[in-house]
Amino acid sequence: MRRGSDALRRGLLLAAVAWPLAAGAACDRPIYLSFDTGHMGVAPLVAEVLQRQQVPAVFFLANERTLDGGGSLDDRWAPWWKARAEEGHVFGSHTFDHVYWRADRADGGFDMRPSAGPRSGQALRWSAQDYCQELERVRTRFTQMTGRSMPRLFRAPGGKTSPALLRAAASCGWAHVGWSPAGFLGDELSSDRFPNRQLLDKALRDIRPGDVLLAHLGIWSRQDPWAPAVLEPLITGLKARGLCFASLRDHPTYRAALAASAP
Repeated sequence: MRRGSDALRRGLLLAAVAWPLAAGAACDRPIYLSFDTGHMGVAPLVAEVLQRQQVPAVFFLANERTLDGGGSLDDRWAPWWKARAEEGHVFGSHTFDHVYWRADRADGGFDMRPSAGPRSGQALRWSAQDYCQELERVRTRFTQMTGRSMPRLFRAPGGKTSPALLRAAASCGWAHVGWSPAGFLGDELSSDRFPNRQLLDKALRDIRPGDVLLAHLGIWSRQDPWAPAVLEPLITGLKARGLCFASLRDHPTYRAALAASAP
């Protein structure tokens, strides 16, 4: 598709001028911006806004279908991810095939269903080891794309977990990163019922220090894209309220895990 190809070209141009995140003043009212993958149509524009505003983010990667018919972790997008790594952002696994937890099983395993990849839509029965291997697939691919190591942080698709699933992930070293109630920025919602202006106003009103914010790099179902229309006004509006965007490396819950996985 032309739209996807144009987006990718912009991303490759941005990769050529990668910037290191500037070390700013101490942040005493921090918030943490995170993105999950999606169709990647807005990814280059998101990167431009983060660059312009000098905002760090954490990206959770899955190999989801893209506008140009490929996958968000394929070779076409590898330079984009490498540029984001060079800028100093944080990364985590979103499961390679965007696999949803459905239920715990009596045998100690899990009912799962991927929404991407060759088994998309299929009901799967996984062990704890299967889940750990799925998380690790993203980590392996990230190193192939960027030459860097990914910390063992993950976000379950849809945020759907159970205590048993979290224990299974923790048994192989993975820590789950959710999001705050006010940090759900609404880009997955219908743009007819939840227009961009309404989502922006709600976020500016409700977000508080310590919140983890969630958005995506492209949502198929939203007709009026949330990003980049809302992203930059949100960033500037929250900064005007005295909030500051901090790296997840400084989050009290994840600081130790990220430090332990540093190269």
